[in-house]
Amino acid sequence: MHTQKTVIRVLVVDDEENQRTALASMIALWGYSVETAADGQEALEKLATFPAHVIVTDLNMPRMTGQELLRHLKEVGHPAAAIVQTAFGNLETAVATIHDLGAFWFLEKPVQSQALRLLIERGAAQSRLTEQADTLRRELSYHGYLGEMTGTSKKMQEVFTLIQQVAPSRAAVLITGESGTGKELAARAIHSLSPRAAGPFVAINCAAMPDTLMESELFGHEKGAFTGAVERRAGCFELAQNGTVLLDEIGDMPSATQAKLLRVLEDQRVRRLGGKSEIQLDVRVLASTNAPLDVAIREGRFREDLFYRLNVFPIPLPPLRERKEDIPALLAALLESVNRKHGTRVTDASPEAMERLMAHSWPGNIRELRNAVERATILAGEGTIRPQHLPPAWSGASAPAGRPATPTADGAELHLAVGTTVEQAERALIELTLDHTKNNKTRAAEILGISQKTLFNKLKEYGTHDVPAAS
Repeated sequence: MHTQKTVIRVLVVDDEENQRTALASMIALWGYSVETAADGQEALEKLATFPAHVIVTDLNMPRMTGQELLRHLKEVGHPAAAIVQTAFGNLETAVATIHDLGAFWFLEKPVQSQALRLLIERGAAQSRLTEQADTLRRELSYHGYLGEMTGTSKKMQEVFTLIQQVAPSRAAVLITGESGTGKELAARAIHSLSPRAAGPFVAINCAAMPDTLMESELFGHEKGAFTGAVERRAGCFELAQNGTVLLDEIGDMPSATQAKLLRVLEDQRVRRLGGKSEIQLDVRVLASTNAPLDVAIREGRFREDLFYRLNVFPIPLPPLRERKEDIPALLAALLESVNRKHGTRVTDASPEAMERLMAHSWPGNIRELRNAVERATILAGEGTIRPQHLPPAWSGASAPAGRPATPTADGAELHLAVGTTVEQAERALIELTLDHTKNNKTRAAEILGISQKTLFNKLKEYGTHDVPAAS
């Protein structure tokens, strides 16, 4: 049986025909598939039909230079490894090309064949790893997972597709959605799938920041810039250098700060408060909001030009009530997280509990679901989440007006007056159930749907293991 060897594709870009042809012929003799281009513009046209693993390019070329070609490839997230060759190279150019433009390596002409062959092998290996990682990410999203986001519904698959499309680029992204829909998780997924994944991710909540501190947090300040500025401090943009900054709840940013932010986004430079010099930035900007910005624009609370600067690539997140088919998968993911956090061993939810989870309207979205699952997991301790572990307000049909709710346990009835606390109701139900089972704690735990350990802990909390009959 013969296995097919992956063919490595190399694109040679050089405006000098003799050097381009000679270099391509030598690389072809090494067993690689080779195409050539006379400048950066032709290289982009060739890449559309020839997905190269490695690009060997000159820097000084007409129409589109090697620097412009690499800058474009970096912006679109092309996985090819770029080997730069030039007769005018120096250390400064090499560092700028490799670190700023994402080149794989730098070689001065005349190029040594052994060095070039080794670099092509290593560059191709890196390119294949990038391709494999992209394939794995796509497969994970098809199975309902992207980063920390979960969902197999059509709406979430559309979100996953948008995230994967925009992540490799440098485009600004505006993530919209109700509170609790996972906007920061979406932002983190964009960052982790981008070429900036190894860089910092810095998030600032514009709604939680006092107006007087907003500019200092964003742009930083020098010592003595204002009262209380006892030392120099870098702002969020500076801290996010070579990474991503998330401006959460951007709609709550003060108008004066919006104008300064727009200038920073346009110039890609920032000046600390009280500073005299500007700092060059290389930062990807993401923003999120839970309120439509068009309303804020009409009311004069948000700058229209800033909106267009941020809304290059909008990603709307659906509320949980519009993707309830994702609740089982979300529950499984949340249980794994909550069990690790609390040392519990809850595995699933009973059909009755799942029915209530599916019927709830979820005004608080994923955040509300997480809180409900965490509460239910703590109450259950191990095994299965049951209806009594869910918030009492989810009891189902409303009781007739003027009549208190009456939960039942194997025929025994417990009447609760309006104003009864959850803790009081829980203790009364446990006492009633133990009275019904004649203090058989194993049977009582089964009826209550909790573990024996949880029951004993509750009794210890009440200060007695010999519970009197409920009145």
